[in-house]
Amino acid sequence: MAVTATQRAASGTSELTAAERNVLKKAAWRLLPLLTIAYLFNYFDRTVIGFAALTMNRDIGLTASQFGFGAGLLFITYCVFEIPSNLVLYRVGARRWLARIMITWGIISASTAFVVGPYSFYAARLLLGAAEAGYFVGVTYYLSAWFPVQVRTRMLAWFLVGIPLSTVIGGPLAGLLLQLDGVWGLAGWQWLFLGVSLPCVAFGLIVYTALSDRPQDAKWLAPAERDALVGMLTAETRERQRSEFWPAVRDPRVLVLAGVQFCFTLGSYGIGIWLPQIVKGYKFSDLEVSLIVAVPYLFASAAMIIWAWHIDRTGKKVANLAIACFLGAVGLAASVLLTGSLPSLA
Repeated sequence: MAVTATQRAASGTSELTAAERNVLKKAAWRLLPLLTIAYLFNYFDRTVIGFAALTMNRDIGLTASQFGFGAGLLFITYCVFEIPSNLVLYRVGARRWLARIMITWGIISASTAFVVGPYSFYAARLLLGAAEAGYFVGVTYYLSAWFPVQVRTRMLAWFLVGIPLSTVIGGPLAGLLLQLDGVWGLAGWQWLFLGVSLPCVAFGLIVYTALSDRPQDAKWLAPAERDALVGMLTAETRERQRSEFWPAVRDPRVLVLAGVQFCFTLGSYGIGIWLPQIVKGYKFSDLEVSLIVAVPYLFASAAMIIWAWHIDRTGKKVANLAIACFLGAVGLAASVLLTGSLPSLA
């Protein structure tokens, strides 16, 4: 099978055989549900403060400026530790390091339930950023070690669907957890942090036991399946993997992609963190806010999968990226210029 994959690469065709499609499907069902659900919790752990702020800011005396400052502090330590974290992952293996990330972010995020003022809130956000650093890039690297280029965009999209799903599922969940206000002497926002954070610890333990670093190590694949998967991956023309820092930073492609990611993240997190309070300004209840906020992300979840399927079929990644960014910019501008809650939400 490895020879077949190599011959196919040499001939320029990307058509997969039935056996190759079967092993890719088996690997996808083994890896993606766990990684995607974990990323759902990961992303919601970062943005859950948008829902918590509906009552937390008043309880611990946070001003809007202090809340915004604390929300952004997470990304300082996230940026500082992102590259070191991935260098460690490269050396010790994705399975161990991704499990460590999940366990520590779950514990630290849960501890945010016990902040008492701006400074403890700042400290919790800084620690959370350090704990989470490396997960997204680590999983991206991990998926590239398992899936060939023909299906990689689709696999990445199934993983990244955890971003919009974190609000589709997390929004209503946040609304329900906020209703526990007063149970066992805890405020609703405290239940919110505990409810979305502690499952991450369990996911970390599952990742450590269920994942394999490479297809060659996967005991849940038959020998013929391992050979087929390894053959597809080794047949690809890839640049040599590098773990050095400065050569990567000087690479123009890295700088361009970093700029794209910076602009995307600015818009994405700006919405994720502040949207609950924006919707609350239209005089909805906390539960109504949590349901309304989920609506745009429901459309995003479906669009992500459909668009990724289209990209895998056409191969026009750069053009589709440019179109997506343009539509996002138009939507952001329109949401400001239009008046009324329904047009802005649309």
